[in-house]
Amino acid sequence: MTITDSIEEPPLLSSPSPSSNFSQPPPRHFYVTVVDRPHFKTETLVHLLGVAARRPALPIVVCCSSRDQLDAVCSAVSNLPFISLACLYSDLAESNRNVILEEFRKATVRWNQIVNADQSGGGGGSGGETGNNNDESNANSNKTKSHMIVATDACLPLPVLGEAPVYARVLINYELPSKETYLRRMATCLAADGIVINVVDGGEVITLKNIEESSSLVIAEMPINISEIL
Repeated sequence: MTITDSIEEPPLLSSPSPSSNFSQPPPRHFYVTVVDRPHFKTETLVHLLGVAARRPALPIVVCCSSRDQLDAVCSAVSNLPFISLACLYSDLAESNRNVILEEFRKATVRWNQIVNADQSGGGGGSGGETGNNNDESNANSNKTKSHMIVATDACLPLPVLGEAPVYARVLINYELPSKETYLRRMATCLAADGIVINVVDGGEVITLKNIEESSSLVIAEMPINISEIL
């Protein structure tokens, strides 16, 4: 499946707060199929991010089932200049994990601000004064980057321990997990108006159908023009 490189600017949807979930549309689920070879899956992910992640401050979570998958994804996307990348894995220090999750929550706040400014017709983005200060310029540039976490399931937020979800606008399943893990990823990582994109190879088609049927979800093929779902 080819993903178009151009991206239009449709009206942005606001990210939710826990108190407003009832008024938001349900998550939307999509899949993109790839040839059953690891490097094709990685290339598809990079191509997808090359389109989607150019949206200013878009919060994205990519979930992987293993450390090997996480390492492959992080290596493939680490040089994308429009993404601020953080990786969560099981042997990461707890203090570092907490910092990464908190920074991502701040990124979702920036996304909300851009969305609200866009909806009110006030422009959006970081605004403010301009100047010659390189540090300030770099800080503003980082704020407009899409913020992405790549995580294994063991490192996702734990609501049962009082950890808040991260409310990503886009959740990408780099591979298909079990139904239970699929639903957990949604509960801990996805905004109420967010979208789920499943990167599916030939061997995962049956798993996809099983998740769809057993969870009463509709998982549609991703449109060629990704701006239609963002």
